[in-house]
Amino acid sequence: MARVFLENVTKRFGNVVAVNRVTLEIPDRQFTVLVGPSGCGKTTCLRLIAGLEEATEGNIYIGDRLVNDVPPKDRDIAMVFQNYALYPHMTVYDNMAFGLRLRKYPKAEIDRRVREAAAMLGIENLLDRKPRQLSGGQRQRVAVGRAIVREPQVFLMDEPLSNLDAALRVQTRAELKKLHARLQTTTVYVTHDQVEAMTMGDRIVVMRDGVVQQVDSPMNLYEKPANLFVAGFIGSPSMNFVPGEVRQRNGTLVFDAGTWQVPIPPDLHEYVRPWEGQRVIFGIRPEHMEDVALRNGQLPPSFVTLRAKVEVHEPLGSDVILYLDAGGHSLVARVDAHSQAKMGDEVTVAMDLRKMHLFNAQTHEAIV
Repeated sequence: MARVFLENVTKRFGNVVAVNRVTLEIPDRQFTVLVGPSGCGKTTCLRLIAGLEEATEGNIYIGDRLVNDVPPKDRDIAMVFQNYALYPHMTVYDNMAFGLRLRKYPKAEIDRRVREAAAMLGIENLLDRKPRQLSGGQRQRVAVGRAIVREPQVFLMDEPLSNLDAALRVQTRAELKKLHARLQTTTVYVTHDQVEAMTMGDRIVVMRDGVVQQVDSPMNLYEKPANLFVAGFIGSPSMNFVPGEVRQRNGTLVFDAGTWQVPIPPDLHEYVRPWEGQRVIFGIRPEHMEDVALRNGQLPPSFVTLRAKVEVHEPLGSDVILYLDAGGHSLVARVDAHSQAKMGDEVTVAMDLRKMHLFNAQTHEAIV
């Protein structure tokens, strides 16, 4: 097992900077997820660790060894690709055994490793089949099995679930987490799906335009985003953002959106007071809003209410997504499935101000 450390790593493709001065430590045995939109540099980081790309600047360590000039085959890593990259003319057994045969492992050792990995993944009955005879989920397991038999220091996974249907993705996510708990191998996992990142990662690295935006646990990313991008990227539906100003009203600080105002909780005043009279962006997550009609007038002190018009109504079974117009500002609320609100209705919604966020309107950095 080994930690992975990127030290001031930059990768340029001509004039394009794909990875920009990234310093990142991935501790031993941890399941770390790199997440971000297409083109953010996450797969390039993975390929740099694997040795499939050469760093323009900076150093890459696996364990205590500097691997900048070490070829991929000697880095003691195993990679699972998005398209699985199985050999179509080989059986499942031979696909899984191929890398070990190249390394001249004894036949008995190869057989032991392949059969143990197949049993772990539930594909013992598929060892004689060829890839064309397998479903997408089965091919994905074979690709993971081929990595497992190597018993590497580090697993690198490049969007391995993106070709699976939604139900199978959910099932396979759980299987990969159980597998990591059993093997305890350092794992670096790349995805563009923030739900996948939140459910799988011990720690998540959010990237944008080749730059690391925040590295944190899933819950800290959700509750304490470092900036506007992270706040909007993590969570589904995305956080609501409303531009406005911090103002003084009747001796207290409020956020003024123009057509409506909300008080800023007293315990946040010391952080927000320096922003009085300045432009800020207010943030609240859809799940931190409620349909007041379901509360029978009983709201906790931390909630404030707004009148809004329902523009779109999306029932999801367990809850309802309401797209609202609140005084010219668009808001999305995830409310209880028993809500009777329909398109065109005027409703009163409540926001839990304990969960509010404020961001610098210029730098987009978090204020609270």
